[in-house]
Amino acid sequence: MQKLKKQLVFSASSTGRIFGVVFSRKVAVAGIALFSAALLFGGWGVYSVSQTSQLKLALKQTQVALDYAQLNKAQELASLQLKLDADQQKMAVYARTLGQMQARISRLDQLGSKLVDVASLDRSEFDFGLEPAFGGPREPKSESVNIEAGLHETMAQLDGRLSQLGAQLTAVDYMLEKKRDAQSARPHAWPTEGGWISSRFGPRINPFSGNPSQHYGVDIANRYGAPILAASRGVVTFAGKMPDFGYVVDIEHGHGYKTRYGHMGSLAVKIGDVVEHSHLLGRIGSTGHSTGPHLHYEVRRHGKLINPRSFLPRG
Repeated sequence: MQKLKKQLVFSASSTGRIFGVVFSRKVAVAGIALFSAALLFGGWGVYSVSQTSQLKLALKQTQVALDYAQLNKAQELASLQLKLDADQQKMAVYARTLGQMQARISRLDQLGSKLVDVASLDRSEFDFGLEPAFGGPREPKSESVNIEAGLHETMAQLDGRLSQLGAQLTAVDYMLEKKRDAQSARPHAWPTEGGWISSRFGPRINPFSGNPSQHYGVDIANRYGAPILAASRGVVTFAGKMPDFGYVVDIEHGHGYKTRYGHMGSLAVKIGDVVEHSHLLGRIGSTGHSTGPHLHYEVRRHGKLINPRSFLPRG
């Protein structure tokens, strides 16, 4: 059987000549196959480009979502850090307050023991070394430890201890008043060696601001280093530094009388010391909020500030 052949006929119009190309069936099939393959790969290429664009878009969206999530995480971390810093500051305040309360309790314990000795009271009734007595039902143990709650509990216990000490000291003061003459408790001695009153009790012009103010004691100007003397017999209840008054000594005289000596240059007594009138308390200075060497002298009766001029032998 004769093989089939294909023939293409072309005509040249200018010359009128006709010519043709003859090719076999295999060549035709191969050409069609190549053409189909070209179309197929072309379509695949277009599809691939389209898929690549979609993948790039999805990747970009994912990156944006990731950046947003990281930003949220950074904001949450910053918020948590702020809360942590605030909690740490709160804990520092609690710790400082606890330290102050414990120091105050220690001073009161020391003062109470000294007063018991001075008054010759029964230590079985006024034992300032014993822990306060508490009672109550047992509480179930918590699985987690709440530090803040623990601090609150400790502060409450210390507050209870302070209340107990206050009650004991009130009782001791009552017993002392029975053993002490009211006249001898009254401040009566000039509280320094020499000097003169440079600022009186009551309204005055503030030497720092120039504004009207209230002066709750008298200022006795004197030379640096001049002795500061107790105005009457009593017990030192404070000897240390205060922000405005510098070095200060407070004395309880009994029967509601209390004197304060401020702006001292140095101290010669400590808390709990028993002093007689004209006993050396320290030296004249200018510590605290002061313009020069002097003694700030206050007198209180049952907690109320009164004019010290009434208790001074001269002025």
